[in-house]
This record gives sequence, structure tokens and C-alpha cells, in this order.
Amino acid sequence: QLQLVESGGGLVQPGGSLRLSCAASGFTLDYYAIGWFRQAPGKEREGVSCISTSGGSSNYADSVKGRFTISRDNAKNTVYLQMNSLKPEDTAVYYCAARMRLGPNMCIMTPTRSRHDYWGQGTQVTVSS
Repeated sequence: QLQLVESGGGLVQPGGSLRLSCAASGFTLDYYAIGWFRQAPGKEREGVSCISTSGGSSNYADSVKGRFTISRDNAKNTVYLQMNSLKPEDTAVYYCAARMRLGPNMCIMTPTRSRHDYWGQGTQVTVSS
């Protein structure tokens, strides 16, 4: 079965850190650009970060720049999102998505489901004291 599985979410206090993982099952991530997205209750899904197939290019939403870092380990077939200095407004369900057929230094943060080939089921991140 071809799927993406997110993990690493949880409850953390403001200012804390979490590392999310996005692991592929049944296919290799080598040829896919990966994006991280989040959806808070009552809000639209939004792009958080993305990384190209080569790992040489990445993008971040303004709201997370300087606090979040995306990386990939193709040997482990996994992409990570390191989240530091977390704020209550970061509370959301976080999803990863894979998109094929982009250039080696391209990635997209468009949250539209049809723009990506695979989506994970999401992991909850709650930032609260």
C-alpha cells in the first residue's frame, strides 16, 4: 500500500520544540518534492514548508520562518519538520504531501489536495500551557 505516515505530534508548552516525521511506505521519496501543511480548527489548510527532491531548495511560510526547519533523509525515506519556539497559534493538524514531476530544485506549498500525488493522514500538534 502506497502511503505517507506522519508522526511526532503531541502536546508541548509555548516555546517548546517538536520534530515531525513524514515516512513513505510502498514507494521511494527520492523522486518527490515534499510539503508540510497544517489546518487549525475552523481555518483553511495552509502551506508551512516544502523541500525539493534534491534537498537543495526549501521554502517556508512567513509565520514559521526562523523557527521551523525542513530536511530530508532519502536513505530513511523520511522527511522531517523541526519546529522550535512553538506558539499557541501553531496548534493544528499537520500533514505532509508528496508531489512528483517537479524539477530537482522545486517544491510547492499549495495546499490543494489535487496538486499532490500522496497525502498523509495528519498528526496533531497542540501548543498550550
